[in-house]
Amino acid sequence: MAQHHIERLPVLDEEHRLVGIVPRRDLLQVFLRPDAVIRTEVVEEVLVRALWLPPRSIDVQVVEGVVTLSGQTERKSETEIAVSMTRQIDGVVAVDDKLTYRLDDARIQPKEQALHSVADDWPRKL
Repeated sequence: MAQHHIERLPVLDEEHRLVGIVPRRDLLQVFLRPDAVIRTEVVEEVLVRALWLPPRSIDVQVVEGVVTLSGQTERKSETEIAVSMTRQIDGVVAVDDKLTYRLDDARIQPKEQALHSVADDWPRKL
């Protein structure tokens, strides 16, 4: 609508008769959420419930739907999860990722021994 400078859309019934006009503002209102509501959801759903981080461990600022995440997490994977999950929240226009991390866990491979449990040797002990 914005690209073609369309400000209003006609609303038609089943028989294609005009029953009303909807302005673009009313259509977009469905997708707009107050910044404070978006911020609360990022803190509660992403930081606390998904990542188990204290609510104030990451600074979350929201201005006109643009979320800025800043601070430091323990692992790189946590920063990636935080940004990805934040992007999926309704009303988020963009995410400005200013997160840092202490440990780059992207290439960490578990040791061979960690893949086996104590019970793996039980047949040999019989």
